[in-house]
Amino acid sequence: MLSDWREDRVGSALAGENPTVLFRLPGGFAVIGDVQFLPGYCVLLTDRPGVDGLSDLPPAERTQFLASMELLGEAVETVCASRDDAFRRVNLEILGNTDAFLHAHVWPRYDWEPADVVTKPVWLHPAQRWSDPSTRLGPPHDDLRAELTAAIGALARSRAPDA
Repeated sequence: MLSDWREDRVGSALAGENPTVLFRLPGGFAVIGDVQFLPGYCVLLTDRPGVDGLSDLPPAERTQFLASMELLGEAVETVCASRDDAFRRVNLEILGNTDAFLHAHVWPRYDWEPADVVTKPVWLHPAQRWSDPSTRLGPPHDDLRAELTAAIGALARSRAPDA
């Protein structure tokens, strides 16, 4: 067991030790983000250790990852729109500049965001927002986690080949 599951997010998800996992999708793990300054932020993690980027997957698995990313995006959109009338849209991003494993960010965006960043990339939010203890993932997000898990599960079941 790792001393900190964050040292290997993919391996800890595969081992059932990553507490951010919401749902296992065909293309990876849907996880809730460590920070929730934009409530509903999620990430799709690859379930293939050692896969650094989308092009490292065989074509069929690339398609599966992207379809899972889209499903997660729709679930985040559904939940966030029902929770907050100021919900604007979902942004989907595959960056990989910091963490060397395939993952996709699913960012809900809101009208109440500061005017200087609301129409810009999330990464332009002030640095203190990323480490604010009041928005760190924790028990206050249990209801959000449950709603996201239910929405992801419902969509996954509705899209299953035998559904």
